[in-house]
Amino acid sequence: MEIKHIDYFKTLLGNDNVYDDKAHLIAYCYDATRTRYQPDAVLFPRDEQDVSDILKYCNEHRIIITPRGAGSGFTGGALPANGGIILAFEKHMNKILEIDMENMVAVVQPGVINMQLQKTVEAQGLFYPPDPASEEYSTIGGNVSENAGGMRAAKYGITKDYVMALRAVLPNGEIIRAGKRTIKDVAGYNIAGILIASEGTLACITEITLKLIAKPKMSQTAMGIFPSVEDAMNAVYKTMAAGVTPVAMEFLDNLSINAVEQKYNKGLPKDAGAILITDVDGNTQEELTQQLDVIEKAFAENGCSGFKRAETPEESKNLWFARRNASQSITIYGSKKLNEDITVPRSKLPALLKAIGEVSKKYNVTVPCFGHTGDGNVHTNVMVDGSDPKQLEIGHQAIEEIFKATVALGGTLSGEHGIGLSKAPFMHLAFSDAEMELFRSVKKAFDPNNILNPSKMGL
Repeated sequence: MEIKHIDYFKTLLGNDNVYDDKAHLIAYCYDATRTRYQPDAVLFPRDEQDVSDILKYCNEHRIIITPRGAGSGFTGGALPANGGIILAFEKHMNKILEIDMENMVAVVQPGVINMQLQKTVEAQGLFYPPDPASEEYSTIGGNVSENAGGMRAAKYGITKDYVMALRAVLPNGEIIRAGKRTIKDVAGYNIAGILIASEGTLACITEITLKLIAKPKMSQTAMGIFPSVEDAMNAVYKTMAAGVTPVAMEFLDNLSINAVEQKYNKGLPKDAGAILITDVDGNTQEELTQQLDVIEKAFAENGCSGFKRAETPEESKNLWFARRNASQSITIYGSKKLNEDITVPRSKLPALLKAIGEVSKKYNVTVPCFGHTGDGNVHTNVMVDGSDPKQLEIGHQAIEEIFKATVALGGTLSGEHGIGLSKAPFMHLAFSDAEMELFRSVKKAFDPNNILNPSKMGL
């Protein structure tokens, strides 16, 4: 990057907020995909006006900007694939600005850590449900940009269900507000809805107003053991049809169960086709018991051979251990994990898992699966030897077939991780030419000079 640009940014932000040294460029060149693209500089805006000034200058000089939260994404959404500037929000713009108890609303800056917000509002008897697996380090701004989900999505929904309003800066430096701090708002286009899940391609979010709800007083965990993954999948949507909506309904297939057991020796049933782990919540023990009675009955009608209820917090923690450690355990099957977060309507889960099994056999690859079946979201993991180009090629062919099967079942390429770079080549499987052109038109309307996070989502 030209020295005149660096000098401008240092004058604007101060030397402590502008870096183009090797250490910072390396530190901000990768995310959870482990793919690396080095930026030309890293900037730490102090406030919304800084963001506006930076974007206005970059737009005038055609300097590419990649907004970044914690860099915890799995699809390369925060990677500076075309160089330019990383705009990092975690240093300064990381404050909870307001907890409005009367209207049950939180106002936060984009760099606030998800878990920090959860703990803050829960201390006041309120509840912010979206809980991505990265909740201990992912930022709310990143959650909004990717429309993050989590285990509680089965009952409480995902990030978009809690965003009431946003403040954002357009690429030309103009500051906009989208949405209102009201329960109802039908005036104008839903610009906030367009910015949610836009992966930093349309604007830089600088403030987020979030809906809060009352915190349930108690919860309880249970686990069911099934002879086959198909039985478990049938039990998921039939449980929902029985009138109970669990907070979470998570599953592990046989490969995932055995991986956890091999690594941690937790006494899991190694011959089980699948296990389902579920949480329910409420305000009385009677509520919890009634819900678990319905779930146990639905499980039993779909082949469940064992149902265990956690009676203490420690027992609950033990039941959840396998699910929380599945991702790191399945590395026993290969050094490279091609991880996708496909999602289908819950009733299509049995057909999806059957299709994945067929792809596994066709390509002779191991594909352990686990995930959020309460909302139809399956994490499918094609395991290969990362040092073998042939295996990598076969693995990507298998992934493409899994995507095709997902779309054919009425599903989507991503339920949580977004599209970014890694899924961009597959957008044509899920969207028509006319739909892709509409996306490009929206992008051009917001960002005519294409300076914000270009190349993402196939745009």
